[in-house]
Amino acid sequence: MTTKPKTRTERDSMGPMEVPADAYYGASTMRAVLNFPISNQRFPRSFIRALGLIKLAAARANMDLGLLDKRIGEAIVQAAQEMADGKLDDQFVVDIYQTGSGTSTNMNANEVIANRATEHLGGQRGARLAHPNDHVNMGQSSNDVIPTAIHLAALTAIHEQLAPALDELDVALRQKAKAFWGVIKTGRTHLQDATPIRLGQEFLGYAGQAEHGLKRLRHAREELSEVALGGTAVGTGVNTHPEFAARVCAILSDMTGVTVRETDNHFQAQNTLDAVVEASGVLKTIAISLNKIANDIRWMGSGPRAGLGELAIPEVQPGSSIMPGKVNPVIPESLIQVVAQVIGNDAAVVVAAQGSYFELNMMMPVAAHNLLQSIALLSASTHNFTAQCVRGLQATEKGPAMVEQGVMLATGLAPAIGYDAAAEIAKEAEKTGKTVREVAKQRTKLSDADLDRLLDPVKMVEPSVETAGRAGGG
Repeated sequence: MTTKPKTRTERDSMGPMEVPADAYYGASTMRAVLNFPISNQRFPRSFIRALGLIKLAAARANMDLGLLDKRIGEAIVQAAQEMADGKLDDQFVVDIYQTGSGTSTNMNANEVIANRATEHLGGQRGARLAHPNDHVNMGQSSNDVIPTAIHLAALTAIHEQLAPALDELDVALRQKAKAFWGVIKTGRTHLQDATPIRLGQEFLGYAGQAEHGLKRLRHAREELSEVALGGTAVGTGVNTHPEFAARVCAILSDMTGVTVRETDNHFQAQNTLDAVVEASGVLKTIAISLNKIANDIRWMGSGPRAGLGELAIPEVQPGSSIMPGKVNPVIPESLIQVVAQVIGNDAAVVVAAQGSYFELNMMMPVAAHNLLQSIALLSASTHNFTAQCVRGLQATEKGPAMVEQGVMLATGLAPAIGYDAAAEIAKEAEKTGKTVREVAKQRTKLSDADLDRLLDPVKMVEPSVETAGRAGGG
């Protein structure tokens, strides 16, 4: 009885190398696996998909240009499509912490596609009927393919996941703003009582943050749409057809629904990560916006008795292993933890961008890992926050009930009696526990009708000609 061999011999420019018999990858990939036993972190699905689509589009472009044999090219297209679809994910075995250009992962893709294409051509793995360098990598270099894959992966993830999640949040917040418009509560500045505000106005502000996040994303997408493909080794385009990159970009744009265009300056496009830094900065800004929204909702839902208690947050799970009946705002907490990770990821991207020397950045894999993780985390956590928290929020009676007790209602008296007199009333109300209305009735000649008009919280939540020029700060 013969046993199936556990390895086969593959070759690269450094010579023979034993690889697992059932692997689609070859010698270069195996060397990288042995050279970089650093972590269990691999490029995410979004990146592998983008890289597969680039290889597919490259094969089509090279066939159209008459540079690649049609039979070999079609086999490469078929294999690259399988890679893009996730059917070969287990073959991408190289650690994130590898060669700074990402050459190991580019060769991982080239070898996997070549061996799978060889099977489609009727050969066995290792037969090289499709060659990883000569055919799959035709017209390309790791130095322009990897930054292009980073941009394409980020663009598609933003288009398919993050932008829809932010839009979904914007809609939900605007719906809550409308539903809460009639709820007037005490505003807060410096964590201290301020003049009244509509709960709906607060949520309109949150919706504005989501809206502006979408605007910032549009700018990031514009930056990422410019790709390095076509520059090959150092930006000069050596060994590639002058029309290659433009043709590949057109194919990619058609396949993905996102705009990808060849840069007009290949030297800056592949020797920097400037566009990635900007995109990561936008993600950090969005994260900070989400942090503010989640924290405000968490604080307004604090209690239920000893906190603010102005919002009832959906109860999704028990909050304590020791305190019966305790329920915590776990969905906002989850989002806030994602924010912390995104801020850390942005710092890693910034440091990675400093690894640009002469014609190449040599920290592309770690930049890709952190950028794409930020997009994925923000997408999932924003959707979850919308679905499991925002949509189920309810206003309580506690906010409106405290308005009459608010010391800063004295601001409404300033147009009639002046800032100093109103301040004295506020101080006395705070010291005695009386309401501003009660103190004002004792200390001024204002009638009940005057007090009703001046202390009407509805009139204090919008601009008024009657009180113009008397507003205070803080």
